[in-house]
Amino acid sequence: MRVAVVSGGDPGHVVPAIALCLRFLEAGDTPVLLTGDRWISAAAREGITASRVNGLTLADLRGCADLGSALHSQAAVLASALVPQLAALSPDLVVCDVLALGASMAAELLGVPWAQLSPHPLYEPSRWLPPMGSGLAPGTGVRGKLRDSLLRAMTARSIRQGDRQRALVRQQIGLSPRGEGPAVRLIATLPALEVPRPDWPANAHVVGPLLWEASEELMIPPPGDAPLVMIAPSTAWTGATGMASQTLEALRDLGVRAVVSTFAPPPDELPLWARSGPGRQDELLRESSVLVCGGGHGMLVKALRAGVPVVVVPGGGDQWEMANRVARQGSGLIVRPSTVDSLRAAVAQVLGDPGFAAAAARAASLDGVRDPVELCRAAALCGSGGSC
Repeated sequence: MRVAVVSGGDPGHVVPAIALCLRFLEAGDTPVLLTGDRWISAAAREGITASRVNGLTLADLRGCADLGSALHSQAAVLASALVPQLAALSPDLVVCDVLALGASMAAELLGVPWAQLSPHPLYEPSRWLPPMGSGLAPGTGVRGKLRDSLLRAMTARSIRQGDRQRALVRQQIGLSPRGEGPAVRLIATLPALEVPRPDWPANAHVVGPLLWEASEELMIPPPGDAPLVMIAPSTAWTGATGMASQTLEALRDLGVRAVVSTFAPPPDELPLWARSGPGRQDELLRESSVLVCGGGHGMLVKALRAGVPVVVVPGGGDQWEMANRVARQGSGLIVRPSTVDSLRAAVAQVLGDPGFAAAAARAASLDGVRDPVELCRAAALCGSGGSC
């Protein structure tokens, strides 16, 4: 099977796309990655054919008064630009990142079946859950269900507005106002982070996190046998700022070692018991006792797969939602707003209570996940007239 995988350049989205391409390669398929400049050479090092596509990065839309409108306008431009590129590839299937709306429209224009890759839990609105991003657990009892119903009513206007914007853009490029949607949805998360819902889409399947290491370097932690605290500042433009420096100040006098996993310059006056720089995060997590992070899905699932509990300093976007799911599961604590004292107390609590690590180990389970390659092959057959 020949597969075109389209993803934006934001690490939280392109990393799962690269990981999926590697799964296709291992299975004997031929993936082609379409993404931003930054990742072309990295994909090539992994043996993945990759091509550059503009207009896929959310940061390009920073500061827009109406992000939804800007996202849909961006999708229309991307769809028109992608049609000849995808046509030249002649793929059996197009896999579109959940934010690459234009890629799915281009696939429809070409009559090629497409799959949606969600590099996080299913964020589609539900008739039974509180709105995504609220961080709330589903309400119980009369009051809880009434709360959720009122919250859904408050967000319904925005959802309808997004539907109208999408329908208009689709018509502008020659599509019907509403499409049939993806042949299959790949939900690349841990089952422990998903929320059950009665209206779960029939074509959505949890496939487990799709992980890939962006750095080939190895970082050597500071010497000693004190607990190691890993700090991973958010790579999203909506993430909390200054977290690394604040966390290092909070760890002072706690008797721990620390590593800051980042491609950014090291914090000022790095103490002797800390290191900073790029490095394979999977290797660092194997030695870590706790992770302090911004709440991005990719970093959280890396930690949980390694059985490492977390202290989460969530920023905007979906980080608040993910932080609350982790806290409810028992494998971490939320610090918001963050201060030196609150961070110090949270790290000390997680280090001192083995229940957090035990919950993280439980969250690592992949029981019940589906194989994304098999799902995509079935979707390609369905699109070419085969039976599903």
